[in-house]
Amino acid sequence: MENQEVIFRLGMMEQQMQQLQQQFEAVEKGIAELNSLREGLNEINGSEGKEIFARIGRGIYAKAKITSEELMVNVGENNLVNKSVADTRGLIEEQIKRLHDVRQELENNIDETNNELLALMKEYEGQKKD
Repeated sequence: MENQEVIFRLGMMEQQMQQLQQQFEAVEKGIAELNSLREGLNEINGSEGKEIFARIGRGIYAKAKITSEELMVNVGENNLVNKSVADTRGLIEEQIKRLHDVRQELENNIDETNNELLALMKEYEGQKKD
């Protein structure tokens, strides 16, 4: 393999590693957000009648009173359905599990790409000595 080809392949693999790392970080962030949401759901149990601060948007909150432990859950395309706290927790657990699976797949891809990168670098170093 010629030097230019090796350098090109190294560059492509470096880009691939960066993309995998970005995807991994996004999945980690998603897991953390879902874990936080799950913890927040635990606080709703037995909270009927309590006042809370409901987030309206970017740093804006309104005082609200919990009138029911039934939650409105977006199930896609802005379709809202009533769910109990337990059912909602179950949905979140499923999402967390799926993200853990994706994280494992990304870790495997990162390891595989890293091994390919190391092999290519060894091959390139061996060519330089010849």
